[in-house]
Amino acid sequence: MAPAGAKKGILERLDAGEVVIGDGGFVFALEKRGYVKAGPWTPEAAAEHPEAVRQLHREFLRAGSNVMQTFTFYASDDKLENRGHTQRFTGQQINEAACDLAREVASEGDALVAGGVSQTPSYLSCKSEDDVKTIFKKQIDVFVQKDVDFLIAEYFEHVEEAEWAVQVLKTTGKPVAATLCIGPEGDLNGVSPGDCAVRLVKAGAQIVGINCHFDPETCVKTVKMMKEGVEKAGLKAHYMSQPLAYHTPDCNRQGFIDLPEFPFSLEPRILTRWDMQKYAREAYNAGIRYIGGCCGFEPYHIRALAEELAPERGFLPAGSEKHGTWGSGLDMHTKPWVRARARRDYWEKLKPASGRPFCPSMSVPDGWGITKGHADLMQQKEATSQDQLKSKC
Repeated sequence: MAPAGAKKGILERLDAGEVVIGDGGFVFALEKRGYVKAGPWTPEAAAEHPEAVRQLHREFLRAGSNVMQTFTFYASDDKLENRGHTQRFTGQQINEAACDLAREVASEGDALVAGGVSQTPSYLSCKSEDDVKTIFKKQIDVFVQKDVDFLIAEYFEHVEEAEWAVQVLKTTGKPVAATLCIGPEGDLNGVSPGDCAVRLVKAGAQIVGINCHFDPETCVKTVKMMKEGVEKAGLKAHYMSQPLAYHTPDCNRQGFIDLPEFPFSLEPRILTRWDMQKYAREAYNAGIRYIGGCCGFEPYHIRALAEELAPERGFLPAGSEKHGTWGSGLDMHTKPWVRARARRDYWEKLKPASGRPFCPSMSVPDGWGITKGHADLMQQKEATSQDQLKSKC
């Protein structure tokens, strides 16, 4: 039990069957706001523009998030200096600033701080296990110093690298969650979701699941496969899902990064808040209790998750003060036909139009089909040359 006055930890909450609402996609949200550069996708904004990161944390907290995940995605030094990226801040500076911001906002509500690490360019370039683990160790030293509440290894395309990350995170003695960015076909080496989950649990992860690359429907389906694998192996774990906020029925194993719309023309695919309520219910019914989002998720999406699961959680988020359940606030609208939309059955049955004549409903993924060890994925410190770009056009 947590000491009197202390917040319950992540495992204490999940062991009790509570619903934990995650936050959303900081990288994409801050890119749209002008604080992250698409391509590197690195989080120097935590040190460079802390006010932007702090505000986004607060919006997710108000929307109902129980976890403030540190804005440390791709904050390893090998990523910060990859492909000619100008490194104004060290990984340590970014990670320290991100921890401080997450803790500041988490203290304003009933939220925990999660320190996160993600896949590395070093792994794609076939560096050794020791080299890759050294990168993770450097990051977690900051998380230990800042005393985050738990740790997340997220956004791994290869279960082997995720295992290495979990093994390093586990040395801290803090709870560890691990999420892969894979779909039902498994990781990029063809390891099934069930086998991936078993390997992560055996490595020391107490929470396993999926984040990014695919839409909620696909992610929930994949987590179900992970759950089946863990149970078949006679192991136990908690489960989490943090999908995209984009519809991706046309994705292949590589996920949304293979779609021709990635990353600047994905808006027509964005899920509505009502789609999010459906996702929250389906995830809950699948036995997933850590439910959040990744790229494309904005605070109103998280609020939708919290509103759908309010009966189970016993309360609505603060952000619901400005949002009537199932559009009920529209009963105050000046136009009678809009007032008539202040009901659940209208929004549940609506099939939104895209407003884009002649556009297809789905795309053909690029289908590169390459992974670790392929010459095209060998990373470099120099900027990508024009000749390299032309060879891939």
